[in-house]
Amino acid sequence: MDHLLKVALGQIAPVWLNKAATLAKIEATIAEAANAKAELVVFGEALLPGYPFWLALTDGAKWDLKVNKELHSHYARNSVQIEAGELDGICKVARENEIAVYLGIIERAKNRGGHSLYASLVYINQEGKIKSVHRKLQPTYDERLTWAPGDGNGLQVHPLKQFTVGGLNCWENWMPLPRTALYGQGENLHIAVWPGSEHNTKDITRFIARESRSYVISVSALMKKTDFPKGIPHLDAILDKAPDVLANGGSCIAGPDGEWIIEPILHKEGLFYHELDFNRVYEERQNFDPVGHYSRPDVTKLTVNRERQSTVEFED
Repeated sequence: MDHLLKVALGQIAPVWLNKAATLAKIEATIAEAANAKAELVVFGEALLPGYPFWLALTDGAKWDLKVNKELHSHYARNSVQIEAGELDGICKVARENEIAVYLGIIERAKNRGGHSLYASLVYINQEGKIKSVHRKLQPTYDERLTWAPGDGNGLQVHPLKQFTVGGLNCWENWMPLPRTALYGQGENLHIAVWPGSEHNTKDITRFIARESRSYVISVSALMKKTDFPKGIPHLDAILDKAPDVLANGGSCIAGPDGEWIIEPILHKEGLFYHELDFNRVYEERQNFDPVGHYSRPDVTKLTVNRERQSTVEFED
């Protein structure tokens, strides 16, 4: 039945800053979700290879500090270059299991020189094809010390059965204009990915659902002090100031009426499932549709630049 979609929330911890091991864990989790008949699985922001927690723990804003330089270098080496085929294994698992995937990665973008890092949200369809890579428009606070600002190229939506899915990274979900860019393309299943913690998901998830009259899936990662693996540069300095819990999850689903379907899930690693009914979208759009009958494009209208930005353009 095309109006029903079984989704899986992949609330897992990375093998922090270990690209190969985290890739293997993600691939196994996708296969597990597919085995449970899920048709879409979502993972948290920056899961591959992990969130830059050290910035808040090692005097991250101090100029020319060796600790931060070496950690950034390690981060870059474990980031993902899509053009080099580093997501091919995940695409293969998605294709073989006919499951769509939203995944938060740290991207080392080749078309921006291959050295700067972007917090990117990747959509892989049920045929195992990468259909969009959304680079986070505005890194938040200390994230700006290691992530670069992205562009509008990834503000795209995708068909999935009767649904139209789109997504944003973390605090981008608080930005009304990027949300509107997705609404205007027909989005009715919104994906919000987070590094973790209910203080991020508990309010905005329901707000977006009520504003858009869409389903909203928020998925977070987990991270405990005991999750930091050995071999990380300056691990002792990180652990010295790290709290016992750095990310407690908070993955959840809100329905098109803004009410909870799955309330934020805390401190639990695993896959959490629900079947969404598209008919609920039409029911709630009857009295409010922010880009349809309850809009005035003759008065206010949004213009979006979706060009993929690059410093150099060659005319060979």
